[in-house]
Amino acid sequence: MPSTLTEATDPWCLRPGEAADLLRGHPWHRFVVLGDSVAEGLCEPTPGYPDVQWADRIAAELRTVRPELAYLNLGRRGLRAHEVRATQLGDALAFAPDLALVVCGGNDAFRPGFDPDAVDAELTTMVTALRDAGADVITVGMFDVSHSPAVPATLRAGLGERMRRLSRHTRAVAERLGTLHVHLTEHPLVADPSLYSGDGRHGSARSDAVATAETLRVLAAGDRGVPSDGGR
Repeated sequence: MPSTLTEATDPWCLRPGEAADLLRGHPWHRFVVLGDSVAEGLCEPTPGYPDVQWADRIAAELRTVRPELAYLNLGRRGLRAHEVRATQLGDALAFAPDLALVVCGGNDAFRPGFDPDAVDAELTTMVTALRDAGADVITVGMFDVSHSPAVPATLRAGLGERMRRLSRHTRAVAERLGTLHVHLTEHPLVADPSLYSGDGRHGSARSDAVATAETLRVLAAGDRGVPSDGGR
């Protein structure tokens, strides 16, 4: 990434006024977020990009159109998919959302014994409950963090295979259940080291800015189970 690049000049981020155009007249009033550290927001600062995490960015853009939007982020770092479902789904349903973001499974995929079918079952339970309660649900195929320079070379291949398997499974759940699916795993920038934090597990402020752009484009298109093409 060139040192002079900022969010305002980054071709993969939103242009001034683009978010308002994408979300003009959106129908949502209550936005809830469930998940792990990706949901909670642990992005590493990047020069030229505001230090605002992904879910907060989405909420802020939704509020630009509807200032009265209620927002609840239940995300907590370190949780596996079954823990997200056990500790957050009840509170999410009690919030009575009409839009929900569910992002989990990354902590499962970091383990060599990763069971994608078990994650599928937890994700299916959460998505089904939220949709039955009247919410539109956003699911995510996450950036493949195995490309992070901080991931040891000896672990990269195995982690990458598990992250891509998680993404394929999540996409299949999205197609089956009709979620608004944000597919970041094969984004053109996925191997760019500027997307990742120094801990080898999380993203940077740039990755959150790019993920926000992709998410808003999916919300605007309303494509359920279909990955975004980045508007390109």
